Amino acid sequence: MVPFAGYDMPVQYAAGVMKEHLHTRTAAGLFDVSHMGQVILRPRAGMAALAAAFEAMMPVDVAGLAEGRQRYGLFTNEQGGILDDLMFANRGDHLFVVVNAARKSHDIPHMAAHLGAVAEVVPVTDRALLALQGPQAEAVLARLVPGTAAMRFMDVGIFGEIWVSRSGYTGEDGFEISLPQARAEAFARELLAMPEVLPIGLGARDSLRLEAGLCLYGHDIDETTSPVEAGLTWAIQKVRRAGGAREGGFPGATRILRELAEGPERCRVGLRPDGRAPMREGTDLFAPDDTPLGTVTSGGFGPSVEVPVAMGYVPRAFSAPGTALLGEVRGKKLPVTVAALPFHPTTYKR
Repeated sequence: MVPFAGYDMPVQYAAGVMKEHLHTRTAAGLFDVSHMGQVILRPRAGMAALAAAFEAMMPVDVAGLAEGRQRYGLFTNEQGGILDDLMFANRGDHLFVVVNAARKSHDIPHMAAHLGAVAEVVPVTDRALLALQGPQAEAVLARLVPGTAAMRFMDVGIFGEIWVSRSGYTGEDGFEISLPQARAEAFARELLAMPEVLPIGLGARDSLRLEAGLCLYGHDIDETTSPVEAGLTWAIQKVRRAGGAREGGFPGATRILRELAEGPERCRVGLRPDGRAPMREGTDLFAPDDTPLGTVTSGGFGPSVEVPVAMGYVPRAFSAPGTALLGEVRGKKLPVTVAALPFHPTTYKR
């Protein structure tokens, strides 16, 4: 157990990080993500006004999100940096938002300040949040919550007192399950009693996300990183881009729209160290002539790909897959090659 965002969190369970990682890829892994912030945005005068106000906080299409669907979002600042990444769902008469644990003390007042005139911002403090990830997650969850197997990627549904979404923050197909605190432990034990399910800690969470090329807030993205630099342009729908029906109008639009048009100065890239030694977060990156280029933001051993993998930021001129770089590990500059992301294919149910 380690301190994490004000909580005690498990790095690993009895099986260990390697087995937990591979089990999630082949069967089903159960993550306790109750530390994340669950928030309901309840409109004061209709969903359209709420959608418009929420959309003004990020470069994402909120108004076009259909009922029963969720979307990845990014709160940005006036400099075009990322304040947080989040998930938000249209549940008909309100929006349901899930923000990162380390940012909820910032995000909830931020939403209250920007949305208070059009919505009641209600932190959900009496519910746990579990994530069930992996190719057997669908079959497992359907035994306890009938109807969930019919859900598609990014669907949300309410099954009695259980709220379910289907996304998968490990790169695998998976479900996020919000349920009353009083029922959470018994529900988790029912899942863990099934032979397909193992409990998964932070160590495997990080290695699974890294292989999938997914950003971790505070590491791969932060208040200085733009969505374009981070390779998150897929999250910016055409309607919010130049020429779109609702172009701009979000914090940092000048920088973000410029980078979309012209390209960013630096880019998040995949990295494959040429040897067996991992290049971990903070490793400095250099050009072959020793010119400093950037740093590794996430790195470690990839159990599924069986080699060290990493991500980091380098100038755009050095960002093409196959580009040879150097990473300084314990005083030695070792070869590392820019690689395409993700390292391991995603398996979402489209």
